[in-house]
Amino acid sequence: MTFRHRIQYLLVKRLRLSNKQALAAIQQTLVSDNSTVVYENCPFTLTDTIRFENQLVQEGKQLKYLVLYKPVGIETTLNPDIPNNLLSLLPNREELFPVGRLDKASEGLLLLTNDGRIFDKTLRKEHQTEKEYWVKVDKPINQDFLQQMANGVVIMGQQTLPCSIEALGEDCFKIILVQGLNRQIRRMCYKLVPY
Repeated sequence: MTFRHRIQYLLVKRLRLSNKQALAAIQQTLVSDNSTVVYENCPFTLTDTIRFENQLVQEGKQLKYLVLYKPVGIETTLNPDIPNNLLSLLPNREELFPVGRLDKASEGLLLLTNDGRIFDKTLRKEHQTEKEYWVKVDKPINQDFLQQMANGVVIMGQQTLPCSIEALGEDCFKIILVQGLNRQIRRMCYKLVPY
């Protein structure tokens, strides 16, 4: 894993030390990382507890990941004001957030986590992370439909990116997207009916 920041950065950001002061503190062994004294400007992670002169600078976070089956009728939201939300399915009402979403009318696996790096890497388009869906439609599919889907479809005024698609049966297909537009697969299918 590549770390973007080192302990010096954390001391500067959280304690408002100058770069020179932060580096001096590290070299004078006033900084500890998970109860280990740090002598160099080493990288840190969200799970590390960092102290400076016994002052807590960062409390180590226990990262959690949960794979959850979302049934039809559940909204992919943690907003308690919206009925039938994910909170009703979470064990112990843990503070996790969904990575991506499925429509209320869709079912499938969702990843929930408290690790913002996973959210960022999965959903930001510059990372080009592939997301795979198995889709069942209400009429038979043909080669023309598959080809048009693979090439991209104009929805909401924009062309979807080319994608990988494979028939799984006469009315089922697997689609792999790197994009995540609102209700993208449904909108693409609706746009091509009748195909």
